[in-house]
Amino acid sequence: MTAPTAASPLVLSRRAALVRAGCGFGALAWAGLNARHAAATIGPHLPLRAKRMIFLFMAGGVSQVDSFDPKPRLTTDDGKQMPFADLRSLAKTGKSPPQRVMKPLWEFSRRGESGLWVSDLFPAMAGIADDLCVIRSLHTEGIAHGPATLFLHCGATAAVRPSLGAWLDYGLGTENDDLPGFVSLSPSLGNGGPRNLGTAFLPPIHQGTAIGRAGLPARESGIRNLAPPRGGPLAAAGRDLLAGISAAQAAERPGDAELEAVIAAGELAARMESAAPRVLDLAGETAETLSLYGIDGGPADNFGRQCLLARRLCEAGVRFVQVNYTDNSNNPAWDQHSDMPKHAVHARATDQPAAALVRDLKRRGLLDDTIVWWGSEFGRTPYAQENGTGRDHNPAGFTVWLAGGGFRAGHAHGATDDYGHHAVVDRMHMHDLHATLLAALGLDHTRLTFRHAGRDHRLTDVAGRIEDRLFA
Repeated sequence: MTAPTAASPLVLSRRAALVRAGCGFGALAWAGLNARHAAATIGPHLPLRAKRMIFLFMAGGVSQVDSFDPKPRLTTDDGKQMPFADLRSLAKTGKSPPQRVMKPLWEFSRRGESGLWVSDLFPAMAGIADDLCVIRSLHTEGIAHGPATLFLHCGATAAVRPSLGAWLDYGLGTENDDLPGFVSLSPSLGNGGPRNLGTAFLPPIHQGTAIGRAGLPARESGIRNLAPPRGGPLAAAGRDLLAGISAAQAAERPGDAELEAVIAAGELAARMESAAPRVLDLAGETAETLSLYGIDGGPADNFGRQCLLARRLCEAGVRFVQVNYTDNSNNPAWDQHSDMPKHAVHARATDQPAAALVRDLKRRGLLDDTIVWWGSEFGRTPYAQENGTGRDHNPAGFTVWLAGGGFRAGHAHGATDDYGHHAVVDRMHMHDLHATLLAALGLDHTRLTFRHAGRDHRLTDVAGRIEDRLFA
């Protein structure tokens, strides 16, 4: 480049000008990207009943007939060989041999003033029965864990589609610019893995932020390299340089969604250096709160930490938190094909924390505008698998519960048949549940769309029905 003179002022390329401008212009560019992120959100279509949601994912399939869906006929016919429409056998061989009826392993009782039926498997949840909206008539797609888990999170069994959390972040954004809008605690690498918190064709900035992973103790979970760099002015200069470089790249590649996501993630990470450590640190919680969640070194300690962290994240403005009780194997936690008594092990690990989360949100005045959703990708059969001591997968009829967020408290919706096998009364498909949850958060599932490959896509595909009777 020719040296500048009075008659020939310095001429810089666009890249050079942006880089030399450093933090000043770089900050403006990043602010512009953030503004585009905010503008990209759709905003509510409907009145908001809730502002945020926590999903307690019980991976593997909790048995509805051992927990929230009492069926006296199972006890009456216990041990009898009876014909059932065994979906797995039909899929494999085209035949459905007789199966041995298996009675519930835990006694049911009416709980609270509402009289909701809850079994002894979940004594702590029984104590919050009057806060629960129990859906007993859910059915879904997918017989195996992988497809059913993807359908639960993404509304599709095989096609690559955005996850529920990504749709929520796309629709509403975060309530706190210093934290992500979507966080997944201890996600599994199996049965959908990253796709369960992915964006697919939505802008990548709506990707879920994973904290920890399945199999890693929650006390060791966190975000690596979150501490701000040392070095004072040197560190600040590094940030300025990075800002300038990022601004230059953004100017040269306008509309590059992946680049914008990388830049936005870096900018968010810089803000999280001060915000996230405070939220992720449980040290400031009282001994009473830690005890409430079962954080005492006992069986509920790990999941208790996850549930308490979920409350702290939502309290700080995170829109959607997945709390995963699972592992990284192809046989997730609640998958008792040959050992139904092991359900008790998982109940001891999750029952107290789940109930504590609802109680804690309620006493803090957060439950009214926070949805807590508890459930699995499917349920389990009312008969013993292969005449053994476990139950097989059952997507035809199972139970989930909701709390808070404007849902009817102390209410049971729908019913399965006399054996708890198929949903038969007020049936709700998983698409219907997704549509109803979105409606509670002010989003019309038919209008929350994104155009990709020549068509408008949505979480509920071309189905879904809002179940208004679930609302108070």
